[in-house]
Amino acid sequence: MTSGSDNNGNSNGGSKKRPLVAILSGAGISTDSGIPDYRGPNGVWRRDPEAEKLVTYAYYMSDPEIRRRSWLMRRDGPALRARPNAAHEAVVRLERAGVPVRVITQNVDGLHQLAGMPERKVLELHGTARAVQCTRCKERSSMEAALERVAAGDPDPACETCGGILKSATVMFGEGLDPAVLGEAVAVTKACDVFIAVGTSLQVHPAASLAGLAADHGARLVIVNAEPTPYDDRADELVREPIGTALPALLERIAAG
Repeated sequence: MTSGSDNNGNSNGGSKKRPLVAILSGAGISTDSGIPDYRGPNGVWRRDPEAEKLVTYAYYMSDPEIRRRSWLMRRDGPALRARPNAAHEAVVRLERAGVPVRVITQNVDGLHQLAGMPERKVLELHGTARAVQCTRCKERSSMEAALERVAAGDPDPACETCGGILKSATVMFGEGLDPAVLGEAVAVTKACDVFIAVGTSLQVHPAASLAGLAADHGARLVIVNAEPTPYDDRADELVREPIGTALPALLERIAAG
């Protein structure tokens, strides 16, 4: 931290600038909300490897049966009914305490925003499960409306504007990340003073590489995750305790300076 200026660079008579905190959140931050992770010991892919096809673009676009199963997965899955947990709420408290916070999330559940984080301070690398998008005309609409059509008997609802194939507004396997969102995430990572990777295996790129990028640019790297990650040797601090208690304690420490 530096002294003599506020967060806008203005002189303030020697008070300390608050550190910019970047939080990269993965599936592990949402498990306490009832959303299973993917690669953990009890993850979705380990229990049902075939489930990965439901979120793989090539399978989804070429196979109507995969699409029908995908819509049922969205209808029956926990993501849209989940509520924020103590970890999401702790991030919001840090932001409201006046600490500059930016969330970079690999999750598509929208729980950071539901907890109260301003939309502009959350970068959703993998999109959102709370909206659908046409693969042809790119028009967006709500997931809720699409699932109402599924409940009414349409197993594979098409775009009502152009008839194209609808998919969730998430980045499926085989799709590229939005370059604008990724570019902003990289800028935040390079600028931050503290980078916290929480609930992520740091195995999915390019998101995982942000941890190393932060360390390369002088940020304090903290990894909060039950399992080892490829970036543990770069971390200034490793936390293995449960996220629901460990992250609030860590963020309270940061808020206190």
